[in-house]
Amino acid sequence: MEYTTLLFNVSPDGVGTITLNRPEAMNAFTLTMLREFDHLWAHIRENEDVRAVVLRGAPGRAFSTGADVKQHASENVLGTENIWNQRDPGESLGARANQVWKPVVTAVHGLCCAGAFYWLNESDIIICSEDAQFFDPHVSYGMVCAVEPIGMSYRLPLGEVLRMSLLGNDERISAPTALRIGLVSEVTANEALWDRAHELAARIAAKPAAAVQGTVRAI
Repeated sequence: MEYTTLLFNVSPDGVGTITLNRPEAMNAFTLTMLREFDHLWAHIRENEDVRAVVLRGAPGRAFSTGADVKQHASENVLGTENIWNQRDPGESLGARANQVWKPVVTAVHGLCCAGAFYWLNESDIIICSEDAQFFDPHVSYGMVCAVEPIGMSYRLPLGEVLRMSLLGNDERISAPTALRIGLVSEVTANEALWDRAHELAARIAAKPAAAVQGTVRAI
């Protein structure tokens, strides 16, 4: 399958690198990207050459700003207007939702908000660059903020999740704050982010695959 919204390559050290490749739209996801992730995660699950994954966003202002609201009118990422038959986009986006137990190191730069937290919630290690900003604007636009912060509550103290969810656009979590509250485990210089993410993934990929994937699945 040829991807139009993603880039994917596998290096000799066993690291598969996924790049969200819509920089002109701040790497926001569309229905096309959901379908491409369905295919890609299945490929990663079955490809024994991939022992760890790096997830990153194409260079630009954002790692990802979630769903592409400009395209929402023409393509419903929920699948249907019937709320009882709608599909959670996270069923396509996340490794765990796709039964992939290979560890995922996510490298965040720039803006990371709203639906982008689907990826964070299913990452094993999250690092960010100094320019990273995390926020969830749902309530600012009159939308219930639910799925993303519920997932984030497994990583962060409840008070931090509520603060982010209720303040919406009025507050951005900086890289130092993200490190302090445990949203990320490391902050790098902007230009060092991708190399550091690959270094971490390669170190994991060098370990026995069954033990690594069993650890991910158990935890």
